Amino acid sequence: MIRIAAVGDIHLGPDAAGRLRPALEQLGDCADVLLLAGDLTKHGSLDEALVVAEEFADLPVPVLAVLGNHDHHADVPEQVTEVLTGSGITVLEGDAVTLKVGNCTLGVAGVKGFGGGFAGKCGSSFGEREMKAFINHTTEVADRLAVALNGLTCDIKVALTHYSPVNDTLKGEPPEIYPFLGSYLLAEAIDGANTDLAVHGHAHFGTEHGSTPGGVRVRNVAQPVIKAAYQVYCLEPAAVAATPA
Repeated sequence: MIRIAAVGDIHLGPDAAGRLRPALEQLGDCADVLLLAGDLTKHGSLDEALVVAEEFADLPVPVLAVLGNHDHHADVPEQVTEVLTGSGITVLEGDAVTLKVGNCTLGVAGVKGFGGGFAGKCGSSFGEREMKAFINHTTEVADRLAVALNGLTCDIKVALTHYSPVNDTLKGEPPEIYPFLGSYLLAEAIDGANTDLAVHGHAHFGTEHGSTPGGVRVRNVAQPVIKAAYQVYCLEPAAVAATPA
């Protein structure tokens, strides 16, 4: 069994330094890895990234992350990534890592993701160049996720994104903003790679539990949704399950 702790949308800044650390110190007792589903900072500034780096440094389990839209706001995502990796956090964007957990291997592929909407209610790459750029970016990101997931050889495969791959986990958010919260193209990448679990954030007023059209379990771990420092999901290689521990 592999125990995956996950949280997103923690929005840390200097005023919140140390807020999560007490709950993280004993993480090794209940989890084998920690996934951070983006929006780790408030505005994507380097001083905020330093707070995140210190909060998650030297934990008893590996920490893997993707950035969110807030982490891009200051237009220095590369520098934010450097700060986080400097404290031992692995930041994924179109790539993947494989971890050995006991007798099992866990593969995690990650991208930020992007908007665009869901089947029947989505944008298309047509018309103004701005609209084409919006949808083309989503397509490119989803393609990178597909390549990363399909490149994994492991017992358990997890997709980590900030934007949602399904509208199930958006319920509670105004339907009018669904196109800005995720894209069905992410779900297509997840379903096409025999993924076992998909984890995302971004939808603060959404719902924790959902699934892709192909039946992959999707979990919205935005902190306002899970209302905890993190949630833990336990997965068995032989008969994959994802239930709160």
